Amino acid sequence: MRLENQSGMSEFLLLGLPIRPEQQGVFFALFLGMYLTTVLGNLLIILLIRLDSHLHTPMYFLLSHLAFTDVSFSSVTVPQMLMNMQTKYKSIPYAGCMSQTYFFIFFADLDSFLITSMAYDRYVAICHPLHYTIIMSQSICVMLVAGSWVTACACALLHTLLLAQLSFCADHTIPHFFCDLAALLELSCSDTSLNQLVIFTAGLTAIMLPFLCIVVSYGRIGTTILPVPSTKGICKALSTCGSHLSVVTLYYRAIIGLYFLPSSNKTNSKNIIASLMYTVVTPMLNPFIYSLRNKDMREALRKLLSKKTYSFN
Repeated sequence: MRLENQSGMSEFLLLGLPIRPEQQGVFFALFLGMYLTTVLGNLLIILLIRLDSHLHTPMYFLLSHLAFTDVSFSSVTVPQMLMNMQTKYKSIPYAGCMSQTYFFIFFADLDSFLITSMAYDRYVAICHPLHYTIIMSQSICVMLVAGSWVTACACALLHTLLLAQLSFCADHTIPHFFCDLAALLELSCSDTSLNQLVIFTAGLTAIMLPFLCIVVSYGRIGTTILPVPSTKGICKALSTCGSHLSVVTLYYRAIIGLYFLPSSNKTNSKNIIASLMYTVVTPMLNPFIYSLRNKDMREALRKLLSKKTYSFN
């Protein structure tokens, strides 16, 4: 089979979603609506936190960064997917594919680190409420966010640099709707053992370790609130953490199932569905969970709407 190295390659072909041509319009409208909901909802969260001084707390500081990350994460893949659904020319340039892979890994890892930081914030707030302002100081929050950005950038850069050294076979067809790292490695005619090793080790740092930290944090929260006789206190804690935990479970279940579990019984369609869950569905859910189910966010939204109504009158 003829080989082409990275310097001689011009583009990859994305097959996209495994849907019938007559269903393209319906799915295009569905995913466009989900993407717009993700963008507008998360931008609304950022705006409310920015404008309302009552939301200038560690939890909402972390939430604003998570909202920005979710918008960016979806924007890496969904616009390309929507464009390919409306055109017959579904290729992506080599440089564009490498860039998409980098930013996809970067924002996926950043999302993981920020979710972990938010779980730690809830652990401190519930298990150590008297020391919350000391433990979650402004400097600590900035360090958590800065560390998340730097670590995610390093992981993504390492994966992308190693990927750029590979040679690819004559068939440049990617059976996915974006330049997925695992799919690209399957197309390579080079030895990918180092890439696989880095995926495993970096995955432990960016995915498995944060997931375990989240599990431990919520385990400690559970052991703290369950002995409390106050039903109201338990319900308040569960309301605060339950929605967060549900999104965390959905996010990590999809990623771990894709990249860390045996693939003997997984089909390409299942891989694509799992990818859609954490690239499209999870970022869309955050505005509903952190706004509609959050009393402080609802109050901030009410104040904003009241000001707008008053200014119009």
